[in-house]
Amino acid sequence: MREGAFSKKASRFCMYAFLIFASFISVFPLYWAFISACNNTQQILGGRMIPSTHLIENLTNLFAQQDVWRAMKNSFATTLLQVVLSLAVSSIAGYGFEIYHDKYKDRVMSILMLAMMVPFVAVLVPLFQMFSKVGLLNTWVGFFLPSLSTPFLIMYFRNSARTFPKDTIEAARIDGLNEFQIFIKMFIPMMKPTYASAATITFMNAWNSYLWPKVIMQTPDATTMPMLVSNLMSGYVIDYGVVMAGVTLCSLPTVIIFFILQKSFTNGVAGAVK
Repeated sequence: MREGAFSKKASRFCMYAFLIFASFISVFPLYWAFISACNNTQQILGGRMIPSTHLIENLTNLFAQQDVWRAMKNSFATTLLQVVLSLAVSSIAGYGFEIYHDKYKDRVMSILMLAMMVPFVAVLVPLFQMFSKVGLLNTWVGFFLPSLSTPFLIMYFRNSARTFPKDTIEAARIDGLNEFQIFIKMFIPMMKPTYASAATITFMNAWNSYLWPKVIMQTPDATTMPMLVSNLMSGYVIDYGVVMAGVTLCSLPTVIIFFILQKSFTNGVAGAVK
């Protein structure tokens, strides 16, 4: 009995030690970014790991060198709109694939699953050429179209729709509800955790998106926060304190959104996996 109890305590200690180590590895980049935002270039290059008194100076130089408010406004506007559009399109598609599935829709879903294996960089050039020919460069339509829906979100909502009781749908049809009313009044309220977790994932991806916005939007007025941080790295002399201040500002919204929706995110992921 004593050996079994000792083995159980040892395994639990190892598990918690591993979780603490993994948590430290995950949080350390954010900690280092914030600490570096408080230091100057010499201190950052010297490996200083405690905050200094240069945060206000770095933020002042950042706002003096770049139009941070415009970049923030562009990032929030494009991200929130992308989240709304992606959730609307992907949830309807995932719901339709599961509730009204047949062999042809299953084949389409298989093609979408294969599309997840293709990196975006592989289709960047042909996508740019296609959008250029139809005159969608420097337009918000061209900005949003590639991210309007993703195979991952469709699959995510389809897996969640499998937990939606079919008897409830039949009962709603008997009561006179049409398909759209069933989706709006019954599916969406029951799948709030799924929507919250999908919104978290979409928000993070949209906020941190750099490559496609940089390619499709070629005017300074369309600068987003990731593009602004990239601009800080150009030039012969780089002020790493200013760069890390920009990185910290760019990271804060995603961190805040994740902590606000953390519980719903966990529940939504668990439901989608089931």
